[in-house]
Amino acid sequence: MSIPEPRARVGSRPVEPNRHYLDALSETTRRKAQDAAPVTSPFAGAPAGLAAIVADAVSARADELIALSHDIFDHPEEAFAETRSAAAIARTIREAGIPARVGMHGLDTALRAEFGPGERDDARHRGGDAPWPSIAILAEYDALPGIGHGCGHNIIAASAVGAFLALHAVADRLPGRAVLLGTPAEEGNSGKELLARDGAFGGIDAAIMAHPFGYDAIDHPFIGRRILRVHYNGIPAHASASAFMGRNALDAVALNYQAVGYLRQHLPPGDRVHGIILDGGDRPSIVPGGATIEYYLRSHHAETLKDLSTRMEDIAHAAALATGTGVEAEWDPQPFTLPTRTNGPLAARWAVRQAERGRKALTSAVVPSELAASTDFGNVSVRIPGIHPVIAVGPPDVALHTAEFGRYARGREGDRAVLDAATGLALTALDYLTDAGLRAAVDEDFEQAGGVVDVPRYFD
Repeated sequence: MSIPEPRARVGSRPVEPNRHYLDALSETTRRKAQDAAPVTSPFAGAPAGLAAIVADAVSARADELIALSHDIFDHPEEAFAETRSAAAIARTIREAGIPARVGMHGLDTALRAEFGPGERDDARHRGGDAPWPSIAILAEYDALPGIGHGCGHNIIAASAVGAFLALHAVADRLPGRAVLLGTPAEEGNSGKELLARDGAFGGIDAAIMAHPFGYDAIDHPFIGRRILRVHYNGIPAHASASAFMGRNALDAVALNYQAVGYLRQHLPPGDRVHGIILDGGDRPSIVPGGATIEYYLRSHHAETLKDLSTRMEDIAHAAALATGTGVEAEWDPQPFTLPTRTNGPLAARWAVRQAERGRKALTSAVVPSELAASTDFGNVSVRIPGIHPVIAVGPPDVALHTAEFGRYARGREGDRAVLDAATGLALTALDYLTDAGLRAAVDEDFEQAGGVVDVPRYFD
């Protein structure tokens, strides 16, 4: 009697992804970056003496800002639970003699501090006639579950605080209002949209922030994102004795997932759909009477995100029809985010100020758009002019939302980014507040890009 040959076993370890594409992308970007001309600005910005005081103010607080970054990193808090982080930021602001309020605009861990001429309600609304322009510097400080600050929000928070405090060094000569807005729950929960709906950006003329990344870039694409949760209602039955009397909700989920896989071939370049099964039944002996799948939909353009939404809704209903199940499609259990709109004149001032720090800020023509994610700042940028540049912290091949990126965010590179970003944000804000020609160009660029979008009703 012959003995069967043993079957091949895969083992528990996954196959490592091939790096060839990533390496080729990095090399192409490196060559483009070498050849790229520096980004310049036609505007003078702030007077040199005033700018020097602000830059020196960041340097004077270097140890304090790095300590704040480390403190937030070492005590990660997830969305809507950033109590300690918000308190640490507020304490730093108050110790500088500036009032800071925690628990703002409907969110317990949102924070607001401001100074400058005029009161908030009297501040110049964009395009209005009141004399005092205003600009907000945004801070994020939520962490990721299980990973902590693998997205470097500790750097975002500390650099925003540093920029705000540096501007305060010239508060008596500041021809406008500076606002620090602490924005909770960026990771998957669209905290900035919740703040906006509660009026947080009323009376603010522009908003700026900087995000850690693998490159320095002024206009890296942050793409729109929606959430679709599809629940199928079936009829449970004994999976062996009377399966013919059931309607299998898990079959509907499986068919949906397969159909979405076929859809991917026909999506515009850059569109993304990724999903997980939230509920697939209780046990194999029971035909699942309910099953749920959730997707993230992303696109570089708001209009193509609309089209992708329609296609995904069609698939949801088609799978139900094919399996005899009922279907409930729930859109955006957390608010959607629109693609970020970068304001050109503001972004150019950031590039100029980063050059003074020894950084060459690249454009989207150089940095690969394949490395794109989403942010709730997109919803801010279509309400008021704004920029969301990225600043190099880790190597280009180290992905955000990983423990490895977190090690850079807590390391020497992250500390340097805190100070460079704080200086860049402070001086860009100072340029905006002191240069009327720049402000006019910022407003014109915003209007030419489409002006104000009614975000909550966009997908109605």
